[in-house]
Amino acid sequence: MNREQKRMMQRKGQVGAEGTASRRAAATENASRRRSQRATPSEFFRQVREELRQVAWPTRAETINYTSIVAFVLIFMTALIFGLGFGFSKFVTFLFTK
Repeated sequence: MNREQKRMMQRKGQVGAEGTASRRAAATENASRRRSQRATPSEFFRQVREELRQVAWPTRAETINYTSIVAFVLIFMTALIFGLGFGFSKFVTFLFTK
């Protein structure tokens, strides 16, 4: 660890003045260990339901609009790639037949 890293960690409170881990850093480390424990299946599904309630779902009109845009771009890009591939293959066969 270089001096810059040590100073930055001291400012954040992760390291004490002598370079040892501070109590606050040890507390956050213990908290992260507690957070890494697995949730029960019922708690997991409860949390999923809470998160899904916070999602900004699109309206029906927005969904139809987005779907039509994606379908149009998909058809256009497919036709473009097919046309370029077909054109280049005809050009290459034309070059090698003469």
